[in-house]
Amino acid sequence: MEAYLDNASTTRPLESVQKIMKETLDVCYGNPSSMHNKGFEAEKYVKRAKEIVAASLKAEEKEIIFTSGGTESNNMALIGTAVANKRQGKHLITTKIEHASVHNPLIFLEEQGYEVTYLSVDKNGYVDMKQLEEAIRPDTTLVSVMYVNNEIGTLEKIGDIAKLIKAKNPKTLFHVDAIQGYGKYKIYPKKLGVDLLSISGHKLHGPKGVGVLFVRDKVKIQPIIHGGGQQNNMRSGTENVPGIAGLGAAVSEIYTDHTKKIEHLYELKEHFIEEVQKIDGVCVNGVTDIPIRETAPHVVSVSFEGIRAEVLLHALEEKNIYVSSGSACASNHPQLSGTLQAIGVKRELLDSTIRFSFSVSTTMEEIDYALDTLKELLPVLRKFRRY
Repeated sequence: MEAYLDNASTTRPLESVQKIMKETLDVCYGNPSSMHNKGFEAEKYVKRAKEIVAASLKAEEKEIIFTSGGTESNNMALIGTAVANKRQGKHLITTKIEHASVHNPLIFLEEQGYEVTYLSVDKNGYVDMKQLEEAIRPDTTLVSVMYVNNEIGTLEKIGDIAKLIKAKNPKTLFHVDAIQGYGKYKIYPKKLGVDLLSISGHKLHGPKGVGVLFVRDKVKIQPIIHGGGQQNNMRSGTENVPGIAGLGAAVSEIYTDHTKKIEHLYELKEHFIEEVQKIDGVCVNGVTDIPIRETAPHVVSVSFEGIRAEVLLHALEEKNIYVSSGSACASNHPQLSGTLQAIGVKRELLDSTIRFSFSVSTTMEEIDYALDTLKELLPVLRKFRRY
């Protein structure tokens, strides 16, 4: 049996996604900027995907920019708005638990003379609202907070954060990395008070190499990729038609019978947490004293006392169970998780934590297989623990 439980890293593309991508590769392979029929055919796929994504966000089509993925979307949001609004100020705010695609662009901006405030979080990963209020200044141009934490599944209170920001400084822009949240929740950025929102296709059964940045109309932002002026000069480069078409198909399908899909994910998560906590020396992170359904439906972070994460990961792999030891984007460069440190996980458990993440196609049988395997492996692996 196989259990793929690393869906926060990437998901398997839906059949509808594969089908439409094949169409664009086999038949409608023209350049969407070309002035002949092949170009027009390709452009239709881009336009249709834009309509689907915009409708899912209750946004205007002109507010949708297609990118190469979540990392580019986050870079464009942060660097593009920081540069465009530097006359207003050069102070930015984020949290200590952001993804590297937010954290590292901000380090780059600090090197360019910007000041960044990093907010603390509590044991469940929630932003310290008092600290946020105190941090916002007249020269604060941007706040960036993720919708769902990619390691522990914290669902941040984005609406409350937006209200606080706008009450303290209406000119401060609010960016949300929704890469782990989009597809799991119905997200309406303008209703929430969000100015910029990042999306990645391969987190919701779309293809890799395509993403979206929602930019609210009238927000000042500069492009970070220059060239032929595609997408109203905001993101130059020939559009990735197969990827964009696939993303549109994924969004359309994932939001069909959406409530039923999310209920399935929560049933998996609740069962997994209930059973894994029965195992000795196990701690589930990010769900202390809060209902499971107030966290994201697809992510569970578990620390296993006395076992290195890498050892357990490969032991599970030998049983055809696939998980992650943290953010997949950093998996080739192991380091202690900043998120786990920020929520106060004991130091001896920082290198003993595994992320299990589910998708709408994950079955209860896969969950039970993983649980049974853990029960078998853990006593054996602990015999070889380092003292």
